[in-house]
Amino acid sequence: MDLFMMNCELLATCSALGYLEGDTYHKEPDCLESVKDLIRYLRHEDETRDVRQQLGAAQILQSDLLPILTQHCQDKPLFDAVIRLMVNLTQPALICFGSVPKEPSFRHHFLQVLAYLQAYKEAFASEKAFGVLSETLYGLLQLGWEDRQEEDNLLIERILLLVRNLLHVPASLDQEKRIDDDASVHDQLLWAIHLSGLDDLLLFLASSPAEQQWSLHVLEIISLMFRDQNPEQLAGVGQGRVAQERSTDVAELEVLRQREMAEKKTRALQRGNRHSRFGGSYVVQGLKSIGERDLIFHKGLHNLRNYSSDLGKQPRRVPKRRQAAQELSIQRRSALNVRLFLRDFCSEFLENCYNRLMGLVKDNLLREKAQQHDETYYMWALAFFMAFNRAASFRPGLVSETLSVRTFHFIEQNLTNYYEMMLTDRKEASSWARRMHLALKAYQELLATINEMDMSPDEAVRESSRIIKNNIFYVMEYRELFLALFRKFDERCQPRSFLRDLVETTHLFLKMLERFCRSRGNLVVQNKRKKRKKKKKALGQPVASGNAPCSPGELEAVWPSLAEQLQCCVQDPELSLDSMVPFDAASEVPVEEQRAEAMVRIQDCLLAGQAPQALTLLRSAREVWPEGDVFGSQDISPEEESQLLKQILSAPLPRQQGAEERGAEEEEEEEEEEEELQVVQVSEKEFNFLDYLKRFASSTVIRAYVLLLRSYQQNSAHTNHCIVKMLHRLAHDLKMEALLFQLSLFCLFNRLFSDPAAGAYKELVTFAKYILGKFFALAAVNQKAFVELLFWKNTAVVREMTEGYGSMDGGSSSRKPPMWSPEEEAQLQELYLAHKDVEGQDVVDTILAHLNTAPRTRKQVIHHLVRLGLADSVKDFQRKGTHIVLWTEDQELELQRLFEEFQDSDDILGHIMKNITAKRSRARIVDKLLALGLVAERRQLYKKRQKKLAPSSLPNGEESLTDFCQEDLQEEENLSEEESEEDEEKEEGSEAEQAPQGSSVLLTENLGQSLHQEGFSASLLWLQNCLIRVADDREEDGYSQAVPLVPLTEENEEAMESKHFQQLLHKLGVRPPASGQETFWRISAKLSPNQLRKLAASLSQPEEELQPGLDPKVPGEQGLEDEHQEEHRAQALSALSLARKKKAGLVSPGEEGIAGGKEALKVAPKKRQLLDSDEEQEEDEGSSKVFVFSPLPFPQHWS
Repeated sequence: MDLFMMNCELLATCSALGYLEGDTYHKEPDCLESVKDLIRYLRHEDETRDVRQQLGAAQILQSDLLPILTQHCQDKPLFDAVIRLMVNLTQPALICFGSVPKEPSFRHHFLQVLAYLQAYKEAFASEKAFGVLSETLYGLLQLGWEDRQEEDNLLIERILLLVRNLLHVPASLDQEKRIDDDASVHDQLLWAIHLSGLDDLLLFLASSPAEQQWSLHVLEIISLMFRDQNPEQLAGVGQGRVAQERSTDVAELEVLRQREMAEKKTRALQRGNRHSRFGGSYVVQGLKSIGERDLIFHKGLHNLRNYSSDLGKQPRRVPKRRQAAQELSIQRRSALNVRLFLRDFCSEFLENCYNRLMGLVKDNLLREKAQQHDETYYMWALAFFMAFNRAASFRPGLVSETLSVRTFHFIEQNLTNYYEMMLTDRKEASSWARRMHLALKAYQELLATINEMDMSPDEAVRESSRIIKNNIFYVMEYRELFLALFRKFDERCQPRSFLRDLVETTHLFLKMLERFCRSRGNLVVQNKRKKRKKKKKALGQPVASGNAPCSPGELEAVWPSLAEQLQCCVQDPELSLDSMVPFDAASEVPVEEQRAEAMVRIQDCLLAGQAPQALTLLRSAREVWPEGDVFGSQDISPEEESQLLKQILSAPLPRQQGAEERGAEEEEEEEEEEEELQVVQVSEKEFNFLDYLKRFASSTVIRAYVLLLRSYQQNSAHTNHCIVKMLHRLAHDLKMEALLFQLSLFCLFNRLFSDPAAGAYKELVTFAKYILGKFFALAAVNQKAFVELLFWKNTAVVREMTEGYGSMDGGSSSRKPPMWSPEEEAQLQELYLAHKDVEGQDVVDTILAHLNTAPRTRKQVIHHLVRLGLADSVKDFQRKGTHIVLWTEDQELELQRLFEEFQDSDDILGHIMKNITAKRSRARIVDKLLALGLVAERRQLYKKRQKKLAPSSLPNGEESLTDFCQEDLQEEENLSEEESEEDEEKEEGSEAEQAPQGSSVLLTENLGQSLHQEGFSASLLWLQNCLIRVADDREEDGYSQAVPLVPLTEENEEAMESKHFQQLLHKLGVRPPASGQETFWRISAKLSPNQLRKLAASLSQPEEELQPGLDPKVPGEQGLEDEHQEEHRAQALSALSLARKKKAGLVSPGEEGIAGGKEALKVAPKKRQLLDSDEEQEEDEGSSKVFVFSPLPFPQHWS
């Protein structure tokens, strides 16, 4: 559709609005309905905004809507509809298109809509239109809150939005071509606002407590009113020219005059005294042309200075993504009457509105009641009005709302957020850079106001400034902010004005900090550094105690003295039990671990020679844990008690960390788990200004300063002073002149010296001469300084340039490894050839042991072997476990003999590894035993678990003390050792590729049984169902992905937080959540459906546990209903277990029949015994007391 050919329906609707006759507008009867139809058309326009463009081309707003607004304002429904339509038509083009389109066709539509908006703005620049808006707004504000309807509030908001939209339209510089002090379209709009009295209504809205809902609208309108104004210039309007301004103008004119005179002199020298048709040709010696001959120059000698090899070449095109960012903000001087009106408006706003409005806006921002990015208006208002207050008549009370540490923190937080978003959101980097510039301007103005308060004659104002500075300089983030901004400065998305403000703000901050340090003498500041993380110890690894003797002989020597002490106090049954507390109910340590710790504490007391304390602790522990007679029975005799203490003394108990070490270990584990939350350690230190200044001695910082110095002719005198001052601090104060020895900077100095107006830059010229003098003085000593000009340098290179190369390491010889002599190379080759084929040893370790040369590292030996051609790659020497793969016939016979010898022992594999001649890994031996058919499955090779009897009846009863703590750990260590060796040899880093073998299933069953006893039966049932469901899904879908375990009940959530339950999840191959990214545990995608079903079957509860019996405490008169319920429940659980096994493929048809027959049996009473089975209980019955560590229920007297 041609946009210049208006749509017929749209044309008919516009024609039905009315017509203009002279200055009178006659509306049609269907005018209101036509306006509503236009609103409806705009709501359904396409992505090219065709309706909006057609209405703009037809000038509907200028010819119809504005006359209706001014002449028919009494018709309230029509007036409301026209305001709605105008708000829609004048909304910014960025809101219509979302962003500036990059596609040419859409960009054309965007520019067309923008041109229509500029025409709307010019049409509204009349007192009549704003007069109607002001009268309507005044009438609405006169209504009290009880009389004001919802339609009135909507109309107020629409009028404010219409004014906002008109002020938001950017100026068309190509069409207006206005100079300073001339009235632009924006100035005409501001003057119409002033004549209509709308500015007074804005001040009323900003100051009235009853109208605080419009605070953000008012602040946005005010920011758009002062968009092109400079606060310092605005504050000086009407006060005559200040002497400083006159001197600045005179200096600028003098610079221009000197440059003009230099250009005239150059042109005069280029013209000869007489005309010559033949200018001459010259041979330039020493300057080569394209070939090997000297260059021939065909122009006059006066043009030789301007010769360049680049003449006539096409300039290299810079890609758009690498072009420097363009300046978007333009400041200009408005007409004098407009500036006077704006100055008065600023003064009244500061007097009556600033503190209240800024407090309301910040409260809305903190409570997230504002729209996205509305904080930019807050930061603009802060920077503008504080600068105006500082330049007009500095009164800190007028801006007290934003003079606080909280405001510094708010600005710093937003500045850091914009900085991070600019680095991450690369598509919108320029937008984030503009917001960051606004935040930087606000931060700069805060510092400037604090600096101005230091010069106030009022002591209270100076004290307030000192308090704020003390807080700002103390916090590390405020000091590190400028370093971060310099290091990440990117000229592709950050304009040159941002760099200028950053340099000036840094200069002001350093000046204030230096002056504050001098006045204080010493300054203590906050320091943050990364916390060192110690290496975690292996789970369950015993920690040696300082009290533990070395040999059993020493223990036997200690016991007689302890026995004498025990004889004195063993007869006292009322030994102070309250003094030793073995159990802490408030501790997060599980009950089982506290019981093991109590046993270790008893042994520590005995080792320290404190027999009474050991006896007291033993009796206290017996009171707390009477079950199982772990600490002796209640009626134990004194002789048995003494014998029990002797066995505890000699028992090799597995020790954990001490209280302090454990606390430190827990902190380190928490730190490693929550690495993102706790990575720094906060401390305090005395501040050194020079040490802080050294942080700026970086090539990235200096590059930014040099980049801004290149435009020294366009910079203000203050900006050039800030640049020179920082470079002088680095070169003179830190004695690092070599940091500035860079060719691009020297070329800039050369351009400065040849500038005709160099006299206006005396400070720059003086500094350039100082740096060049230092360079040539160094070049006389260090000839490599000329080469160093090509590179940017850091502090280490600067030190080497000035103090000698290699000074950082005490000499150049210490940096390189010692050379290999021919004798050493011959010895290396001989050792390598002699030991490379020897099995069971690492050839590099053998060479290092026999090498009679200067100390060498493993890396040096390996690299030299590769250099000599004895090895193909460094990877040939990587430690991947043993490389012995082939078995000889003799080795197979030896393995078979050892298996037959130790097959009846408790630890078959351990004895074989100890006695085999050719040492091999555990995994290799297991694989070979399986290949030879000596064992059918891996689980036959693991250490057999045995139950130890009571120490009073067995001669080696002391070993039973550690069974509970060590047996599971030994099996886990064996399993993990084998798996790790398999991983190293096969180079399979994935945890899920290790299929759970027999020992893993065995460990899972043991953990599952212990968790059943702890009361996690329902959670294990839920976990089993999840595994079976995932196995079914993976078989059905044909592919696998990690599936999260989401606990939906409180019982399952508590189980997932249990340490033992998490240990079971690890054994099942369920991985924990990734730090900071995931919340739930996940079933690994590498587990096959068959493996998942086997793991699910290993969680099944034994049949005797699945059939809960009658509680022995329930009296025999229990009703028949309870018996039937228990029987039905037992049958249901038994059937469920059978169904699971059948689904996993682990139940044969015969077993199914047996299991079905069992369902008819009567339910046996439920037993909770400390022994593993009824058979062991029958064997041990009446023979001895049980003395093992076993899981116990929570003691009743602690509940």
